[in-house]
Amino acid sequence: MNNSSSIKEGTALNLTDYDYTNEFPAVCEYGTHASWFLPVLYSLFFVVGFPSNMLVLWVMLKGVQLKTMTDVSLVNLAIADLLLILTLPFLAHYARDTWVFGNTMCTLVLSVYYIGFYAGIFFIVLMTTERYLAIVHSLFAMRFRTKSLGSLASMIVWIVAVAASFPELLYLGVEPFEKELLCSAYPKNKESHNNVRSAAFIKMNVLGMLIPLIIVGFCYAMVLRKLQSCPTSKKRAIRLVVVVMVVFFCCWIPYNIAAFLKVLELKGIIPQKCDLSKNIQLMLQVTEAVAYSHSCLNPFLYVFVGEKFKRQFARLLLQTPCIHLQCMNRYLTRSAGSEHAQTRNVDKLSLAI
Repeated sequence: MNNSSSIKEGTALNLTDYDYTNEFPAVCEYGTHASWFLPVLYSLFFVVGFPSNMLVLWVMLKGVQLKTMTDVSLVNLAIADLLLILTLPFLAHYARDTWVFGNTMCTLVLSVYYIGFYAGIFFIVLMTTERYLAIVHSLFAMRFRTKSLGSLASMIVWIVAVAASFPELLYLGVEPFEKELLCSAYPKNKESHNNVRSAAFIKMNVLGMLIPLIIVGFCYAMVLRKLQSCPTSKKRAIRLVVVVMVVFFCCWIPYNIAAFLKVLELKGIIPQKCDLSKNIQLMLQVTEAVAYSHSCLNPFLYVFVGEKFKRQFARLLLQTPCIHLQCMNRYLTRSAGSEHAQTRNVDKLSLAI
């Protein structure tokens, strides 16, 4: 496979055909790093993320009655993460070879990717805002935390996610290049290519990092402040808030920094040198893989640590053959018996934060 600068760069938000940044397509060799570590990481994230998010949907839809905005948001977050995760097998193959799935699948995979990408972040913001109102302004929020309003808010989030996926959705398709077929998300014309690509990265920085991080940071800071001033709050709940905040920042900030550097390169603000271009490309590939991991971590951060979720999961397992396993039987008995041992505050926080 040709690895010159004219070949795709290997990141899903950067699955473009031609690196128009460079003036040295026959000289600058990007190497084959992405062809071996991206397929491994994407496959690992799929193996972990798909069953965990499916488990969330199974428990939430079958075991938990959707009564609040939090419940509806959790279901939609799992769906958004699943959409993103379902694209990984295709992207794993594409990272090591040419696009072999045809034009229709190229359009479908990248459409699902972009929509799932933005929807996942927006649902985290929605859940964070809901948690902030429920804890810091509990009396005011009681009347608004209903299933119907949760469904309406989720519908709006999906619409905004689709809108945020433009203009990339307009340019999706397969393009031939030398002996390869490339799944492209940007125009083929050099000037339009760089402009659209730069705008896409800037949009992602603003909508996918800057605004969400400001909202998430503010909400969780206020939640922590409220919990610390409340004598009945538990340290476990405070630790959970801190973990959620740190993981969200660590997963997304590196990729957005790399994307910002790519914008500077595309605009010619930083020198278009071969070594620098290769380093930025490698940063994009590695940091985007780290960002993907957030879709796998969401079920563990938002649901699996929740006492309510674990009790519902235990009840569902009682209806399966797993109950016949002695070790599982002890776990289910212990989980069911702990229902009244947890305080109401920890139960609510651990379910939804």
